[in-house]
Amino acid sequence: MRGLIDRLDRQKRLELEEWTALLSGFDAGTADYAARRARELSLERFGKRVYFRGIVEFTNICRNDCLYCGLRRSNSHAVRYRLEPEEILACCREGYALGYRTFVLQGGEDPYYTDQVLCQLVSGITGEFPEAAVTLSVGERSRGSYQRLFDAGARRYLLRHETAAPALYRRVHPPEMSWENRMRCLRDLREIGYQTGCGMMVGLPGQTAEDLARDMVFLGEFQPQMIGMGPFLPHHDTPLRDCPAGSVELTLFLLSLSRIMLPDVLLPATTALDGGWEDGRTRGILAGANVIMPNLSPVAVRKDYLLYDGKPGLTQDAADSLRSLREAVTSIGYELVVGRGDYGEWRNEHGIFQGF
Repeated sequence: MRGLIDRLDRQKRLELEEWTALLSGFDAGTADYAARRARELSLERFGKRVYFRGIVEFTNICRNDCLYCGLRRSNSHAVRYRLEPEEILACCREGYALGYRTFVLQGGEDPYYTDQVLCQLVSGITGEFPEAAVTLSVGERSRGSYQRLFDAGARRYLLRHETAAPALYRRVHPPEMSWENRMRCLRDLREIGYQTGCGMMVGLPGQTAEDLARDMVFLGEFQPQMIGMGPFLPHHDTPLRDCPAGSVELTLFLLSLSRIMLPDVLLPATTALDGGWEDGRTRGILAGANVIMPNLSPVAVRKDYLLYDGKPGLTQDAADSLRSLREAVTSIGYELVVGRGDYGEWRNEHGIFQGF
């Protein structure tokens, strides 16, 4: 297995069969070997700097009915909410005072947030904080919608592909959603000029090593600027409530392999890692991640934005959340740094590459 990791390090790609063999043969020793190399590559590019982005979960209303998600429209037990634009701006103001220079607006696919509403919100944030970046994570939209949001000032977009295996995608999404449309959205975002993030869920019910191998082939071909992945964690009000959680260890291994394959990528240690393990996010950094995403949402609504059970940080305010994460990151010898943390920034510092 180590030979395949060395080949990935040299060639920055593997064939589907090689990925399948590597992921089928996953064990602790192989994961440690990959993590050491991933950490070396991360240190070469970013030093011990970890970028932090503030997530504002501004609506938990969603038109979709994905089988794994606690926000699914069929969840009649969910307490629904929307933040008003001024409430969202207040979250950004608090975050800016704490040192945040990227704001991630994340929500369900809520029809209330039309292009006009979102464009006004984005332009309001960029107008008040011109040196900050706005990242959107609001799901599938038309190409025209993505273009209008880009023109309003959004420069990053996170849209997990969830799985690159079409059959698995169909099993965990409602019939009106399609893998082909998800791929169309990602292509549109890249062509428009967004720093584009995708990523998969690890341990979806029925997922195989070959399914995950397809994810890695897709990441190598698509070349995203960001990759967000986490273990599947069940929610008690979904059809997948009784399914076992995905493996945090396997997720960390995939983080390391992603860093080795795409050394420059912005790679978050996601909150879901802490949902599966108490120190999952710091382990993610030691596996090659270089981004962490604390919550800027009002404490009053955090308990209502539950994609999965066991989400951490529901009772901490923005300052306490950042403080505890800074302490955790410092405890492993790294530091949270103030800055936008754009893709390619480290190359700009050395005059090598002009990032986005």
